[in-house]
Amino acid sequence: MPDEALLRLAAAYGVAPDHWGFHGELKKASAATLTGVLKAMGVDASSPERIELALAHVEDTPWRRVLPPTVVVREGGSVHVPVHVTDGDPVTLTIELDPESGGGRREVEQTDVYVEPRTVDGRRIGRATFALPPDLPLGWHELYAEGPSARARSVLVVTPEKLALPAALDGGRLWGLMAQLYSVRSRRSWGVGDLVDLADLGVLAGELDADFLLINPLHAAEPVAPMAPSPYLPTTRRFVNPLYVRPEAVPEAAYLAAADRTLVDWAAEPVAALSGDPGPIDRDVVWEAKRSALEVVFAVPLSAARRSELDAFVAEQGAGLDTFALWSALAEEYGSESIPAHLQDPSSDAVAAERDRLAERVEFFTWLQWVADEQLAAAQRSALEHGMALGIMHDLAVGVHPVGADVWALGDVLVRGATVGAPPDMYNQQGQNWSQPPWHPTELARAGYRPYRDMLRTVLRHAGAIRIDHVIGLFRLWWVPQGAGADEGAYVRYDHEALIGILALEAQRAGAVVIGEDLGVVEPWVRDYLTTRGILGTSVLWFEKTEGGDPLPPQDYRELVLATVTTHDLPPTAGYLAGEHVAIRQRLGLLTEPVAVVRAAAEKERDRMLRALHDRGLISGDPSEREIVEGMHRYVMATPSVLIGVALTDAVGERRAQNQPGTDQEYPNWKVPLADSSGQLVLTDDLFTNARLRSLAAVLNA
Repeated sequence: MPDEALLRLAAAYGVAPDHWGFHGELKKASAATLTGVLKAMGVDASSPERIELALAHVEDTPWRRVLPPTVVVREGGSVHVPVHVTDGDPVTLTIELDPESGGGRREVEQTDVYVEPRTVDGRRIGRATFALPPDLPLGWHELYAEGPSARARSVLVVTPEKLALPAALDGGRLWGLMAQLYSVRSRRSWGVGDLVDLADLGVLAGELDADFLLINPLHAAEPVAPMAPSPYLPTTRRFVNPLYVRPEAVPEAAYLAAADRTLVDWAAEPVAALSGDPGPIDRDVVWEAKRSALEVVFAVPLSAARRSELDAFVAEQGAGLDTFALWSALAEEYGSESIPAHLQDPSSDAVAAERDRLAERVEFFTWLQWVADEQLAAAQRSALEHGMALGIMHDLAVGVHPVGADVWALGDVLVRGATVGAPPDMYNQQGQNWSQPPWHPTELARAGYRPYRDMLRTVLRHAGAIRIDHVIGLFRLWWVPQGAGADEGAYVRYDHEALIGILALEAQRAGAVVIGEDLGVVEPWVRDYLTTRGILGTSVLWFEKTEGGDPLPPQDYRELVLATVTTHDLPPTAGYLAGEHVAIRQRLGLLTEPVAVVRAAAEKERDRMLRALHDRGLISGDPSEREIVEGMHRYVMATPSVLIGVALTDAVGERRAQNQPGTDQEYPNWKVPLADSSGQLVLTDDLFTNARLRSLAAVLNA
């Protein structure tokens, strides 16, 4: 058991000593877990003496700083800012206002708040307290402290009290499609769904009177094989995977010489045929072909106007884009997980020399982000032009690959000695380890939350809405220390006021709706807090139940949520009704209870669902699978929820799961092409005349 000193140290760093399990029992973290999590934070708790030193350090740290590294305040609110100087010295505090908010300079008044001085490192330090004015505009401002013994600056962020919902949701509701883009291929695709297919899906959704199109994260993966198939394990969350670029849609492709056009056609031939292949999607083969074709298009000289547009994009994205392009060039040269040790510091002379040597490849990877951004912008523009209220709803993954661009570029802002996961629950009874390094709470604040802000800005560039996967991670994350099992972790708390506030600020500036995926074990107050900040939640029909285990009556659903029948971590509804969620876990050895027990529980759950549908007159006495699926969507439509999502897999009768949590190579996660109930592939071209899809859309529009 952890002793009192270790518990105090853990609390000082936001590490929770216990948590409530999925079945309502109190779980306590072991001393080894707490020590391991603290070690990942750079805190040595290996002995009683080390713990006492660490406690003294954490208590003195605020006094060593002139200013807090970041101050976050809500619009209209007022907070006190502590400024630490040599005791008795004068000091002033000024604000440089965000140019996007009008710019300017404001003086801050000192308040008469006495705090006992403190001696730190042999120096007697006093605290001056300043009250920020309540009329500061929204934005990213800077604080400047000046005095004989103090000169410092820090970030001041003023965030919205509440993110306003769009006019389209004022007293109404919207429905939309949910799709895994890579799986939705057309006859012109290169073996994987791409951004032109996304534009076509937007046209289709508009024709069906849908108002949004939720897609999987488009975050960048490795630039060389093997490319991680999971869109939720990217190398960076800030930039786009160029795998989704359609080479022929790049404007310069129209000006290829005949010989170069032939090269592009040759590259396309073998992978274009993959769009008709029912087997697992092979990203590595597709990317190899696309990269060779895109290199040919890249060689076409840009017009003066196009060069100006590229330059503007590069300037807007700043150093982050150049760093990512440099990492991509290094990963291509050495392998994404084999970049030499002497090239692990992006600011080193060795890396600068490599940048000069690989300048052309850095330019190529920069150009790829530009053309991807253009095609993404075209898809969103097309969606809105075809009548959708929101257009594309992007998805933000929880984290990144443990050996990737963000880990290489962001330094101590990402933790190295622990990974993110989830404690055991009824669907993942052994817990989950997602192998992703978490944000370091202290270092993220020290960086002024800029890596978080920059990531949000890129994802929101061409979005009408954004879904935050595992939004609870902005409050606390389940850290699994290196070498521990997924069930041997502990929760680490984050400054949710800062993270949610910044999210609301960036979404408001982008004009986007925010949906937080708040499934699983959630502290009761969290959902209320998100609602007060204008962040919508999520409800999944299979998970919403009464205390007795029956489906929750529609009228008892929350209003401010995205309500759906299913989610990408479950088999599509047709498969779930057939017990595929049990069968797949049995095949893969993921059950911790006898299969007969789990299967009986699944059958009971199905029977209760059918009874609830029948009692409401939503299905007949002997319903077909299609009738049940449509009945379940009618059930969700009877809720007050403002957003209703329809999985494209449900709309065509697909049975296979896209992802089985808790597996890596055991199942073809994120590689399953869209097919119907008979296993016949469904291409984007076919969706426009798909009778089952149109029938389900009619249910939603009724």
